[in-house]
Amino acid sequence: MSKPLIGVSTYLEPSASWGVWNLPAALLPSGYHLLVQRAGGLAAMLPPDEDPAAAASVVSRLDGLVISGGPDVEPARYGAEVEPRTGPPARERDAWELALIDAALASGTPLLGICRGHQLLNVSLGGTLVQHLDGHAGPPGVFDHHQVKPVPGTLLAGILPEPVSVPTFHHQSVAHLGKGLIPSAHATDDGTVEAVELPDAEAFVLGVQWHPEAGDDVRIMRALVEAASG
Repeated sequence: MSKPLIGVSTYLEPSASWGVWNLPAALLPSGYHLLVQRAGGLAAMLPPDEDPAAAASVVSRLDGLVISGGPDVEPARYGAEVEPRTGPPARERDAWELALIDAALASGTPLLGICRGHQLLNVSLGGTLVQHLDGHAGPPGVFDHHQVKPVPGTLLAGILPEPVSVPTFHHQSVAHLGKGLIPSAHATDDGTVEAVELPDAEAFVLGVQWHPEAGDDVRIMRALVEAASG
């Protein structure tokens, strides 16, 4: 049986360095593709396309989709003004990843949103975001850890039945839930929504606020790969 092909959305950076080179680059932390591979899938990087309409064609070739972590979602995407601690916009990436999410939802392609991807899933369905909260990130470039508690009876609880300590690095979170989404985990310390899912979707649709690619627990990615294999 062939392994399912899992696409992972990818950063597009104006400058990256390797060897003697410093050039614009499409890049992705290696934890993402390694986690897909450890969970039994094949990983494909999906850098932004100048034409977001290409997303449907891309998704049609995939068995599953991961929307990765990254910069803040532009507040205009959810009808809000920019607050002082919100980061600069990544408009090309916002447009591309929202198009990927729309295509996956329309086609019934299994979908996992990670951190920013979790937030974008919420925004794509009409939800909003808290633009800043404290206590969910370590020092710059260092993941913190905190405990999350799955909501009984949800898809996530079937994957992670017990409270679990997760790698985390974010300063934004879900505020009002998007249409059809339900919360499926909360931070045990402050009740922040740490996972959302779409129970009425035809396929696996899950967003998690933490970074499974930064840890050793493959259960969430394995669940996506298994759904993509079906």
